[in-house]
Amino acid sequence: MNWPHWIVLPVVLPLVAGALLLLVERSRPGVAARLSLVATSAHLVLAIALAVQAADGSVRAYLLGNWSAPFGIALALDRLSALLLVLTGVIALAAVVYAVAGEANSRVDRLGPHFHTLFQFQLMGLSGAFLTADLFNLFVFFEVLLIASYGLLLHAGGAARLRAAIHYVSFNLAGSALFLIAVSALYGITGTLNMADLAERVAQLPAERAALARSAGLLLLVVFCVKAALLPLYFWLPATYSAASAPVAALFAIMTKVGVYSVARMYTLVFGAEGGPAANLASPWLPVLGLGTIALAAVGVLAARSLRGMIGYLVIASAGTLLLALGLGSRETVAAALFYLVNSSLVVAVLYLLADRIGAQRGGHGDVLAPGPFGDERAALGAAYFVAAIAVCGLPPLAGFLGKSLLLAAARQTDYGAWVWAIVLGSSLAIVIALVRAGSRIFWKPFEPAAPAVAAGTSSVQALALGGLFAALLLNTAAAGPLARFTGAAAQQLFERRPYIDAVLGARPVPPALPIREIVGGKPAKERP
Repeated sequence: MNWPHWIVLPVVLPLVAGALLLLVERSRPGVAARLSLVATSAHLVLAIALAVQAADGSVRAYLLGNWSAPFGIALALDRLSALLLVLTGVIALAAVVYAVAGEANSRVDRLGPHFHTLFQFQLMGLSGAFLTADLFNLFVFFEVLLIASYGLLLHAGGAARLRAAIHYVSFNLAGSALFLIAVSALYGITGTLNMADLAERVAQLPAERAALARSAGLLLLVVFCVKAALLPLYFWLPATYSAASAPVAALFAIMTKVGVYSVARMYTLVFGAEGGPAANLASPWLPVLGLGTIALAAVGVLAARSLRGMIGYLVIASAGTLLLALGLGSRETVAAALFYLVNSSLVVAVLYLLADRIGAQRGGHGDVLAPGPFGDERAALGAAYFVAAIAVCGLPPLAGFLGKSLLLAAARQTDYGAWVWAIVLGSSLAIVIALVRAGSRIFWKPFEPAAPAVAAGTSSVQALALGGLFAALLLNTAAAGPLARFTGAAAQQLFERRPYIDAVLGARPVPPALPIREIVGGKPAKERP
């Protein structure tokens, strides 16, 4: 793979696909669905190829417009961005396959306009956020994925979706305003927004500018915590994710990881241990907020009245666990967080699709955590729920157990070791209790009077989407050793600032395929006197 433009393709491919889909979605919906499937599949293949490329440990930079950094826009590929691209591709492909399944009048993508266009634009925003090496363009890609997510959330309409969208949009607009303020302050202080250049300039700031740099860094932390749904900024998430359609909620499972990724990138590269007057800016805050988020999310899981509401609090618990591990600040805890991130994202996507099938089998009772009639898929869906519950709780033998074990082992060497053990294990017990209670009410407890459910069966395509995600979960467990080595190397690479800085700032423009001859007075430039 010597072609220099591979890195930009995860952004360009969904952008082009989304533009083409705008032209055909209304007139030829069948063609639009197939085009969306092909584009999403190609995105996953491309992401896997880039992950193979990044596995050698090098950081590859790409200069948009061939302008040298920091004057132009740069993208950068390393192990962490490659890992998240693959994870996004897997979940996106399962979500779009699920969306095109079923009868024409019940397919998710046919319940409102522009589903596939918005889906591709959100995929573009996610890919760009994971690849960008420029802080302002991180803001741009945030806005791209958020605007697309507003449309996807409101897709198919309904009062519940409208209420959730109002809260969701309000929170994120406020976050976007704070993001712009922080970006403006950093640009005013340093004169750059390229992340690699920022890392060097922030470390060398004079004392009179240090306070403003720290303020901008803390403001960015607030913004990223809004996106990641960290205490006390997570109240928008359960209702929002519950209101979204199942494939959209599954894709949203990776959206909170953009906030987690941004914290990991900015608070190791720019505001990390070598950040000069702004060094270790997030360290006093993230462990405490992470522990509080995990504890309150466990309470929310226990108090949830619907399966989707419970899954929303599981998303918050996973975000708290990830940011806790990042806040502890060692390579071992960050490696554990990255390993845990893969399992938690996959299992949440599985649970949202599974909750949709359970609700369809229970007719009017939906996913309410109470006894109700059930269709003829009780046994199959009950078995799938059992496996997903083991994965999300962190019980053996699945990879969730390995991720939490790695985190607990690494946390013993930190000042928060006792608190981490107490709260992580206590919250895991609460989640086990909540999931067992929910499973018994939905699948086990008899419903009186006995009545058949008006059930919608699971189509073969929906089963394929769910089966693919379950296969990814099991592969995550079977390949735990190689994955742990990869995430460990990705964590090590995060803490090694210099290779990233050198790769981005030292990147050279790509020469043209053919020599460009400047003509002056009808003669080549080399012949000018």
